[in-house]
Amino acid sequence: MSYFEMIVVVCPLIFLSSFVDSIAGGGGLISLPAYMITGIPVHSAFGCNKFSASIGTFISTLRYYKNGKINVKSAAVSAILSLAGAAIGSKINLLISTMLLKQICIFLIPAVAVIVLFGGNKLHLREQLLEGPMLYVTCGLIGFFVGMYDGLIGPGTGTFFILAYTSLIGFDYVTASGNAKVANLASNVSSLMVYLFAGKVYFALAVPATLCSILGGWIGSGMAIRNGAPFIKLVLVLVLIGIVLKLIWDMYL
Repeated sequence: MSYFEMIVVVCPLIFLSSFVDSIAGGGGLISLPAYMITGIPVHSAFGCNKFSASIGTFISTLRYYKNGKINVKSAAVSAILSLAGAAIGSKINLLISTMLLKQICIFLIPAVAVIVLFGGNKLHLREQLLEGPMLYVTCGLIGFFVGMYDGLIGPGTGTFFILAYTSLIGFDYVTASGNAKVANLASNVSSLMVYLFAGKVYFALAVPATLCSILGGWIGSGMAIRNGAPFIKLVLVLVLIGIVLKLIWDMYL
C-alpha cells in the first residue's frame, strides 16, 4: 500500500474511532485494525495507535474537565495506577513475537468481548455510590488492571473503564465517561512512551492521523456532554455489538 493510500484509508477511520471512543470507549476496535491493514509491522501499528489515541483522548479529557464532568480525585487515583499497569502491559507486548501477538488478539479479544457484553448487558448503575477508602481502592484496581490490558492489547479499554465505573463505583454515565478519559489518557501515554523508546511509531502516518483523532475526540465528547446518559448508553450498546460483529468477521470471514 502506497503512502497516499495509507492516508486515505487510515485518517477517516481514526476520526471515527476517536469520535466513538470519546463517547463510549471502544475506538481501538476501529483504529488498531486501521493501522494494521496498511501492512506496517504489527508493533508499529500498536505504536501509531497509541500516538493518535493519546492526543485524541487528551482533547476529550480536556472537554470533560472544562464541563465539570470528572470526579477529579478518584480519576487521579485510577490514572496513577493505570500508568503503571499500561507500562507493564506494553513491555510484555514488545516481548511477544508478531505471530504470537496476532494469535493472542484472536483468542483474548473475543473472551474479553464476551465478558464486556454480558457484564454491560444490564447497563445499570451500582445502587449505592462507593465512598471513602473503598472508592479510591476500587478506582486504583480498575486503573491498574484495565490499564495493563490497554498496554498489552488495547481495543475496548474505554468501554471497560465505563462499565467498571458504573457497575462497581456507581458513577453516572457522564461522570464514568469523564473519569474513563483520564484513566485511558494515562494508560495511552504510558504505553506510548514505551513504544517511542522502542522506535515503534511511524510518524509519517501517525501525525496526520492524529489531527483526525483530535477532531473526532472534540466532536464526540461535546455530543456526549450535551446529550447525557441516554446517548452514552446508546453508543455503548452499539460499541458492544460492534465488538461482537468485528470478532465474528475476523474469525470466520
